[in-house]
Amino acid sequence: MLFIAAIIFLVTVCVVMVVFYAASPKTVDIGHRLSRVLRPGATVGEEDSAAAGGHRAQNIFVAIGKLLPPPKGKKASQSRTILIRAGYRSDSAAMAFRGARLFFAVLCLAGIVWSGLMKINPFAMLMMGGFLGWMIPEMWLLHLTKARQKRLRLSLPDAMDLMVICVEVGLGLDQALLKVSEELEIVHPELSSELHMVSMEMRVGKTRIDALRELAFRTGLDDIKALVAILVQTDRFGTSIVQSLRTFSEELRTKRRQRAEEASAKVSVKMVPVLVFFIFPALMAVILGPAIISFFRVLVPMFK
Repeated sequence: MLFIAAIIFLVTVCVVMVVFYAASPKTVDIGHRLSRVLRPGATVGEEDSAAAGGHRAQNIFVAIGKLLPPPKGKKASQSRTILIRAGYRSDSAAMAFRGARLFFAVLCLAGIVWSGLMKINPFAMLMMGGFLGWMIPEMWLLHLTKARQKRLRLSLPDAMDLMVICVEVGLGLDQALLKVSEELEIVHPELSSELHMVSMEMRVGKTRIDALRELAFRTGLDDIKALVAILVQTDRFGTSIVQSLRTFSEELRTKRRQRAEEASAKVSVKMVPVLVFFIFPALMAVILGPAIISFFRVLVPMFK
């Protein structure tokens, strides 16, 4: 037990030292200094402060991630896929992800040691705390991935309508993708970024089929996979792109309406546990409470 506690103490000290080193103020970048020279009276806004805080947190996790060896093979590809589908494409994202895992694992282990839960079952508690801390960043990324896929799913019908219009007026598919990405930049930034990346990949020499398949892989969304399959088939067999896109757009509208109807139909079922465990007991206490009290006031003296 002393050996385990000493190891946890040493790992905690190392992580704290790395966090302190990463959070220490460093040299001010050139852009920030130039902005101060050009605008000496300007103050940093809330968005700049939030961005600076997020950048500092990322630097902390990157510094912690350098303590761990990089994963290889299948684990590395899985982590990279999760990060890409959550919207993190930078090279430092994987290292920050490993740092977040180590940080939360050490934090959970330290919490178990200091709270006294280790007295119940030391081995089981340490294993449970380490596993929970190690899995917290992955669960958070999966939550971000689902939220991002939901936004992409909701924005896809608007993109299809714009693409149909662009193709009908005479633009090619490549120009239509670029134009749709420019038009949706403010309303749907996630889908605009993905379509813009497809256009950039085709510009640097990648074929249209490969770029579209990369789009389906990055998003992991079934609707986008179906769109990619339709575009690949139209490009391979020479069928009408306008008709295919119009049919797919109508199908997306139908699917969205069906999803809304399904969600509304589930409301009554989801309300049953709330009614049974929260609202119904309160109603019973309010309605039958006075009657039960009066009943006992009358019967108790009779038995005495």
